[in-house]
Amino acid sequence: THMKKYLLHLLLLLFVIKSNAQQDPQFSQYIFNNLSFNPGSTGIEQSISATALHRSQWVGFEDAPVSTNFTVQSPISLLNGGIGLNILTDKIGQNEFLSLDLSYSYHFNLSDGKLGVGISFGVIQDEVDGSNIITQDPDPSIPSSIDKASGIDLGLGLFYNSEKLYVGLSSKHINEPTIATTLDIIDIKRHYYITSGYIHVLNDKIDIKPSILAKTDGVTTTVDLTSLIEYNKKLWGGVTYRPSTRAVLLLGMHINEDLKFGFSYDLPTTNVSSSGTFEFMLAYSFKIDYNKVVKGFKNPRFL
Repeated sequence: THMKKYLLHLLLLLFVIKSNAQQDPQFSQYIFNNLSFNPGSTGIEQSISATALHRSQWVGFEDAPVSTNFTVQSPISLLNGGIGLNILTDKIGQNEFLSLDLSYSYHFNLSDGKLGVGISFGVIQDEVDGSNIITQDPDPSIPSSIDKASGIDLGLGLFYNSEKLYVGLSSKHINEPTIATTLDIIDIKRHYYITSGYIHVLNDKIDIKPSILAKTDGVTTTVDLTSLIEYNKKLWGGVTYRPSTRAVLLLGMHINEDLKFGFSYDLPTTNVSSSGTFEFMLAYSFKIDYNKVVKGFKNPRFL
């Protein structure tokens, strides 16, 4: 009904305006996009890669939360590390949060893998569009037009990666920026992330890939426990247990050697929508073999 729609819009808007802290959005397919929360992982897999994630909550309900994340990264041998770009949008009703970060990671050889020490620098912006909110009585707390403000954002991260194991520790918003709109002051709290994953080769066809991601802002803590089974390096499926939800189902496939597609479904835990949450992932990764590049170099005049 129109009244139910109005009340949801109002509640979402008031939640955003009155809240003095901003939580980073949650993505179920975190294992494919460590750069989104750990700058130390930038370029550490020695490949030029781009990853896009799109997440829709409460599917079927108008103005429900929608989050999109796009990252691109590449190793740079001259810098002994990698550089990357991380773009995040999080829209809830008439509120939209935007984050844009550049990252650099310095790589060390450590044991059988590499350790990346990374930093990110960027801008965050919070925007509320009150022009689409219709109220029966004028409410001074709801803007009549677009109201937005921005701030500087910093992050740090450590990320170790080997053939079968990765471990990461990172912090986003370490400077705890404050975004001051005309209506409210929003504090972006420092977030801490711990992640790890392992590849267990069961046989020639099957790999088991358990992983974990824990994040906290000092007030709220979420933990994802994930287990994937990959068949013949082509198909994968699995489940994530998250205490705040019943379960998350994951499926995916390697379309070819460089391109892969993933899908996840969070089972519904509220009465707002019976459709749950859908998330799509598309990633491209082109491995760089520096030895092959050097050996295969030819003068274009003789091609």
